[in-house]
Amino acid sequence: MDDDCVDEWQICEPLTNYETFTKGQFLEDIERRLRQFMLRCVKVCRTLPSDYDAAHFGHQLIRSSSSTAANFRAVRRGRSKKEYFAKLSIVVEELDESLFWLETLTLTGFIPEHRLASLVNEGYQLLKILSKSRKTVSD
Repeated sequence: MDDDCVDEWQICEPLTNYETFTKGQFLEDIERRLRQFMLRCVKVCRTLPSDYDAAHFGHQLIRSSSSTAANFRAVRRGRSKKEYFAKLSIVVEELDESLFWLETLTLTGFIPEHRLASLVNEGYQLLKILSKSRKTVSD
């Protein structure tokens, strides 16, 4: 584990090469990673002070990160290409919002940027993967 990944909510996810994965393996791994992302966000929120603004940002982060994981589960049950695309679009939006709230926690000084670096990095990796997946579906 990296020296930067010292807290249990800072577990570093290695880069994954999905070229050899089947579609099912890909979807399973992304679902696992989104669930881990959500759980790590919850752990971050548990460290926040009880101030109104910190609590508000924390609630928003929990809402958006849990929505990301839950909606991706629904993506896997999409009945058509259009439904799959629509649900995947929701996941991308909610993941982007989660990243906004993580960045807000650093901008407001509640958590130092270096402490959230691995979590933010994982979020951006997932966002890139899911955005590309959504583009592939729309082509």
